[in-house]
Amino acid sequence: MQENIQPSSVNSESTQQFILKLQIETILDFFYPLFRRFFDKTTYRYAVCGGINTLFDILLFFLFYHYVLDKQNLQLGVIVVSPHIASFLLAFLLSFPAGFLLMRFVVFQESQLKGRIQFFRYLVIVICSLLMNYFFLKLFVEYLHIYPTIAKIITTFFVVAFSYFSQRNFSFKTKVSA
Repeated sequence: MQENIQPSSVNSESTQQFILKLQIETILDFFYPLFRRFFDKTTYRYAVCGGINTLFDILLFFLFYHYVLDKQNLQLGVIVVSPHIASFLLAFLLSFPAGFLLMRFVVFQESQLKGRIQFFRYLVIVICSLLMNYFFLKLFVEYLHIYPTIAKIITTFFVVAFSYFSQRNFSFKTKVSA
């Protein structure tokens, strides 16, 4: 009888995380041949993981806007936050860590940067993305009078383009420029 022996340094949580990572990669790699002629594997994984996280963010935005906040301002003491801005910030609290983990462990695995450096750089890019989100949402909803969920989708296209190039060439870069 063969025993399943694991190194003592590996705990069940990290084993579960490793298994989850392998499952995500297996699913992604199963569909990759359909897109191989259009994308290299890293760009493909970025598009899928980023797309799923973006849909997650938009879904959260919609749920917070319509059901949690019920399209009402969020009263925080003397500060009043409009429902579209509050929804965007609440959705961010969940989509940010999900996005970082997907980018670090599934998409940009080749990066030799330390995790804390990747996290800091990712955070910088995300803060820039947050600011872009804020200003585009303000512009589209309050000045151009576009419906908030549609404005969020339009905003997302601009932010995703900025984010892709920034994450690829800054947060998770693989080569050191000479």
